Amino acid sequence: MSDRPAPAVSRAGAVTLLSLLLLLSIQSPPARALDIGTVAVPAGPFIQGSNREEREAAYRLDEAAYGHSVTRKNKWYESEPARKQVDLPAFHIMRTPVSNALYARFVSATGHRVPDVDRKTWQGYRLIHPYKRTRQFAWQQGKLPAGREQHPVVMVSRQDAEAFAKWLSAKTSRQWSLPTEQQWEKAARGPNGNRFPWGDTFNPALLNSHDKGPFTTMPVGSFADGASPYGLLDAAGQVFEWTSTSTSAKRSIVKGGSWDDSGCGVCRPAARHSRPNTIKHILVGFRLVHTGLTAN
Repeated sequence: MSDRPAPAVSRAGAVTLLSLLLLLSIQSPPARALDIGTVAVPAGPFIQGSNREEREAAYRLDEAAYGHSVTRKNKWYESEPARKQVDLPAFHIMRTPVSNALYARFVSATGHRVPDVDRKTWQGYRLIHPYKRTRQFAWQQGKLPAGREQHPVVMVSRQDAEAFAKWLSAKTSRQWSLPTEQQWEKAARGPNGNRFPWGDTFNPALLNSHDKGPFTTMPVGSFADGASPYGLLDAAGQVFEWTSTSTSAKRSIVKGGSWDDSGCGVCRPAARHSRPNTIKHILVGFRLVHTGLTAN
């Protein structure tokens, strides 16, 4: 450090300098670091899929919750692959679904369209939820819903999720992507084929489902006791999540169940169904994975 005296600064000069520094601090705030919590899923085998016993138990859960056998009659769980061992490389996956607050960083940086849907489009989906119910999740006038900053973002298509992944890859120098169905399932149930992230017995106190309410989304990570063996949160209930696994050119597998489901057979990691890639559903969000590779 120099021991030479600093040049004298007049009172007026000091005031001007201070004003300039304050102006610069307002115009150029320091960039906030992206707070992205992940869990590590080691390389190795896991049990994917279900057997007859698990599927029967899932149907019974639904029948007890709903008082009817619609899921059994419609064979909801018959597309699950037979229980088998699958070997996967190591990867990292977001601990929780992407929140509105994190998605807002992406929207602000890129000008990407905000999560919303018009009445005509929504009615064209032919879902049981009325259009009015979408308004609590919609980003109206381009702003995320007040008080839902830490809730999972919903009403995002698969293309929206992939655009977010591309932005995050450039922002963090990691190669982020939607998980495959197998990656998602391993992270959610662990290596031994648990029926639910926490074990083999359904417990409505460990997830956000319609069994205990509140019949809407909640802040991500609200159920620490419902974590998977790897520490994944919100892997059952809360919102379904996009995967990169397609069933056709226009449809992809979603996993996890939602706040709208009771029972909750569909909340099992083995459960699966597809949605149109373009749908912007109030029950569907996403999380991302990376394998440690740097982005190009």
